[in-house]
Formats: sequence, C-alpha cells, structure tokens
Amino acid sequence: MEKAAGSPCAGGSYPQKNAEILSSQYGINLFLAGLLLTFAWAVHAVGISKSHLLSYLITLMLIQLLWMLWYLCRSCTQRRLIREKDTHAGARWLKCGITLFAVITLILDSFKIGYYIDFSNCLSPTEGIFPVTHAVHTILQVYFLWCHAKDIIQSFKTLERFGVIHSVFTNLLLWTNGVLTESKHQLNEHKERLITLGFGNITIVLDDHAPQCNCTTTTLCSIFSQGIYYLYPFNIEYHILASTMLYVLWKNIGRKVEHHQQHKTPFKFHGITVGMIFGLVVLTSTIAIVVVYLIQIGRSKIKSELALTMFYLHAIFVLALMCTAGIVALLIYRLEDRSLDNSKNPARKLDAELLVGTAAGSWLLSWGSILAIICAQAHPKYTWYNLPYSVLVIIEKYIQNLFIIESIHREQEKVNDDIKTLRIVTISRGSTLSLTPSYKEIYNGRAAPGSGEVPCLFKGSICGTENDGGGGAKEEASQDESSVMHSASDFSFSSRSSVTNNKRRILKNIAAFLFLCNLSLWIPPAFGCRPEYDNGLEEIVFGFEPWIIVVNLAMPFSIFYRMHSAASLFEVNCKT
Repeated sequence: MEKAAGSPCAGGSYPQKNAEILSSQYGINLFLAGLLLTFAWAVHAVGISKSHLLSYLITLMLIQLLWMLWYLCRSCTQRRLIREKDTHAGARWLKCGITLFAVITLILDSFKIGYYIDFSNCLSPTEGIFPVTHAVHTILQVYFLWCHAKDIIQSFKTLERFGVIHSVFTNLLLWTNGVLTESKHQLNEHKERLITLGFGNITIVLDDHAPQCNCTTTTLCSIFSQGIYYLYPFNIEYHILASTMLYVLWKNIGRKVEHHQQHKTPFKFHGITVGMIFGLVVLTSTIAIVVVYLIQIGRSKIKSELALTMFYLHAIFVLALMCTAGIVALLIYRLEDRSLDNSKNPARKLDAELLVGTAAGSWLLSWGSILAIICAQAHPKYTWYNLPYSVLVIIEKYIQNLFIIESIHREQEKVNDDIKTLRIVTISRGSTLSLTPSYKEIYNGRAAPGSGEVPCLFKGSICGTENDGGGGAKEEASQDESSVMHSASDFSFSSRSSVTNNKRRILKNIAAFLFLCNLSLWIPPAFGCRPEYDNGLEEIVFGFEPWIIVVNLAMPFSIFYRMHSAASLFEVNCKT
C-alpha cells in the first residue's frame, strides 16, 4: 500500500516517488515517439505518411478518453466523500479562458470535417476520424478540467499518475502537431512572397501537402482551407493551457496541503480605467498595424520595407511603455515592506518556470537579430529599427518576469488588527459588544474570560469596561481623552490607508495595461505578422534554412509567452 508523501517514515515516500519517476518516464517516451513521427512526416520520410501520425494521435486521445471516463465515474460514486482541493489550481478565469479556446477549437474541427468531406476522394479516412475524435476529446477534457482541476488525488495514486501524465503529453503532442502545421503554412507563405519579390539566390521549394484531387465545391474548400489556419493559434493555446493544468493535477497527486481558506480575488473594472484605456489603444493600434502589414508585405520591395518600418516603430513604442510601467511597479514594491509567500504551491512554481522558460524563445530570436545586424555587410535602412526592437524585447521580458514573479509570490495585504477590532467592537457609555472567539485569540488572552475587561485599542488609548457602577466623573474624563486619541488614531489610519489605496490603484492599472499589451503582442506572430521571416537580414547572415529552423523552434515559445504572461497579469490584477 502506498503511503502519503508527507509520511515521517524514511521509506514511506518510496512507492509514491517511484510511481512519479515511472509515470514521468512513460510520458517522455510517449512524447518522443510522437515527436519523431511528427518530424518524419514533416520531412517527407519514406514510408511515413500523415495517416500514420494521425492514427497515433487518435490512439492517444482514445486512451485518455477512457481514463477520464473511468475517473469521472469513480468520482461520481464517491461524491459523498470529502475531497482535498488545491485552492490555487484551476482558477475560474483560467477555466473560462480554456473554454473559450476550446469553443474555437471545435469550430476548427468542424472546418476540418468539412474539408475532408470535400476532398474525401483522395484523403485517408484517418483525416476524417481525427477531427471527430478530437472534438469529443475537447468537450470531455474541458468538462473534466472544470470539475476536477483542483483535486488532490489520494487513492489509486499510481494508476492516476499514469493517466494524468498520459493526458499531459497527449496535449503536448497535439500542441506540437498544431504548431508544425501552422509553421509550415507560414513558411509556405513566406516562400511565396520571396518568389514574388524575385529572390533568385535562395533555393525555394514549397512544402506542399495539398490533396492531389479536385474539390467538390470550390467555394467551400477555399473557406475551409483558409479558415483553418486563422483558427490554429487558438487551438495551439488551448492544448498548451490544458497540458499545464493537467501537469499541476499530476504534481498534486498524494500531496498534503495546509488547510487554510484562500481569499477569493474577483476581477473588478473599478479603479483600472486609465490602464484599460491605454491598453485598449495599444490593442486597437496593433490590430490595425497587423492588417496593414499583411496587406502590404510581399507586394513589392518598397511596400515590404514600409510595412517592416511601420511594425518596428510601433513595437518599439509599445515595448518602451511596457518597460516604463514595469519599472514603476517594481519601484512601488521596493517602497513597501511585505514578506513573500514561500509555501509549496505547484501552480505558482509552474507559472514562474514557464515565464522564464518560454521567454528564452524570444531572447534567442532577439540575439540572432542583434548578431545579424552587427555581422551584416549591407544594412538597408529599415533593418536598423530591428536593433532597438530586439534590445527592448530582451529588457522588457526581464522587467515583466520580475514584476509578475514577485507579484504572485507576495503575501496578500492583511488588515491591521486595530482596524479589524474597530469594525466589530462598538464602544458606548458603559457598554461594549463582546468580541467574537476568533478575535479573542488575536489578543492571546490579554482579556481574561469573564473578567469584564475588553482589550484596549490603539495601545491603551481607548478602553472600556462592563462595570457600570461609580466613577462617573472619572469615566467622563476618560471618554473625553479617548475621543481625542480616537480622532488622532483615525487620522493616522486614514492617511496610511489612503497611501496604500493609491499604490494599489497604480499597480492594478499597470497590471491591466500590461495584460492588454501582452494580448496585443500575441496577435502579430500568431496571425502571420513575423518580421523575423520578412526582414531578410538574418537569412543572409545565417543562411535561409538554418535561420528558418531557429525561427520555427523559437516562435511557438515566444507566442505562448505572451498568452501566459497575459494570464499571469490577470491574476496579479485580481490579487492586488
């Protein structure tokens, strides 16, 4: 029988630790096999077709479906039992976000089904089975995460570890498949633009996986084929979010948690008007820039250079604002004396690791651009804007990561005990409402039970007794003195409270502004606005194929960083 992870016995954690190691190795091997199969299909390896890859993914999804159904049935039969929950995992806003991405993913699956029907004469049956299986998998998985993302599993722990880790790596493989498909589409569009612009010194071969037959209804085929690639960014975000939530569930298996109630932190628009306005201006202007960029790029050399210049200038301005906002927030933190929460929290730990890990994708691209600018022999005018842009990308992520990680580790502000007591104690002439038991404990027995004494407020400034007899003149003098001290103390608390509220308001506006800015910076690369492809300087210095490989490896992490930062900043705004 397995023992709990927190067992004091030296050997008590061995079964659970072994199960953790075995399940993680199973998941890694599952992922590596799928990764090599995906790579083999991408490079047109002999004997490997898309149907082999899809068959593998379908098998993984069906196994996960069986496990989730088993878990849901078992949970239903044990619904009367009290289950431990991780209050930090599976926040409601995160569930709402993954539900939104899942709905768009279902639309993507319906487009794929329509695409298969139109090309059914020359497509493998697996291309029709895959979107149907994926749609069922998406619906059940979202329901599972809504109901059980906070669970701390304490029974069947070994079996559950394998089931959860299987789900984690199934979602990672589906994410990889989406990233590869979308990257191949973006690369083909880039190659077509290079052909249009007449680049003859680069060997350009389109990587075409199009069906070798005619479509039954041309108009619908065009809608499906074009619409699929505009929906892929949401599908990619859905699977990476699902894998992170499932990973937290896996880390929580067998965990012992402290039984304390987490404060609910609802999102409120009140007090963040300035941050929202500036953020919405950035978001609107970014969408306009992306539209113009996609229209102009590749039409001619002059239009392409103007589009790149416009993109760089806009990005430099936005990144400079984000750096400034982040520095202001960190300065406010330096003025406050608040301790950090170092308690064990898998969700928070994963958030911090993902922020730093995925930022490496952008840093790799930025350092590649800086090196290309330094080493290139010829520098067209627009490429010089790439230098401050790349430097600012590096600096902005440094500052933003520090702000977010410190924010999610800071303990929530506690109300002063004197203020808490004032809210529940009413002092009047000779009568005082008794303290509740929880607040008696605050004073650690300073007022003896049944003695008739009430704890003094403001360090002895205000005292009350339950004895109503004698000393009338003394009582009146005491009340006069108490009222003076009461006013002075009220003024002191009011002043401190006003300063604290102003700091909180500034921090909430900064978090709201950075949240919308990160959403804005997620849009360009997710929807095909990628100057790393179109700049041309890096391809000349590093070579076309090496630089394309670097971009295709780093870009998915860069895109995910922006969405994950936006999610983390939303949490920061709620907690501030």
